Amino acid sequence: RDVSFEVPAGTKTALVGETGSGKTTAGYLVARLYDVSRGSVAIDGVDVRELTFESLARAVGVVSQETYLFHSSVRDNLRFARPEASDEEIEDAARAAQIHALISALPDGYATVVGERGYRFSGGEKQRIAIARTVLRNPPILVLDEATSALDTQTERLVQEALEQLAEGRTTIAIAHRLSTVRDADQIVVLDAGRVAEIGTHDELLASGGRYATLLAEDVEGAPA
Repeated sequence: RDVSFEVPAGTKTALVGETGSGKTTAGYLVARLYDVSRGSVAIDGVDVRELTFESLARAVGVVSQETYLFHSSVRDNLRFARPEASDEEIEDAARAAQIHALISALPDGYATVVGERGYRFSGGEKQRIAIARTVLRNPPILVLDEATSALDTQTERLVQEALEQLAEGRTTIAIAHRLSTVRDADQIVVLDAGRVAEIGTHDELLASGGRYATLLAEDVEGAPA
């Protein structure tokens, strides 16, 4: 509802707002994980509904917090993103996602079977595997569902560093759950009850004293000491 904004190529746009504000839905519309009921979502002026799912999958990489892993080896789970990838490319992607050391320490390394639904891995580890998959695919556009407070501090730092490295030089839409991660965004879109409340940089929005400033104050108050 009443949501309109542009993301210039090569820049980072952060979507922020309270739970239920619509930020996740807005981000996922780009990859057609959801479809709009009215209006449109366009990439380079082309409605995403006019693109094939194959071409859209090549153009847009999504790193969500819910990462599905197959009951197969770690290597197979990573190679799923790009079947022709070499073992060296897979390991390079894992290093970029800050998960190589952990995989190497497993009983059979990259040949270790992850288990049903990836039970061997924590949420933060699964998200880093998702990041490694996206590194392998190398899409020009990213939709990042960033780490939540459900992760411990060290894991959140590792995930955030991997996301930052992945986003470098790409058009990025970050669905932000912690406002500490959005300060460097080229623009911040503040959503409230499915509408755009304000748009600007961190400094601009803070100076205006609007919804973003209120959310930031609440975020600071709720942060662990």
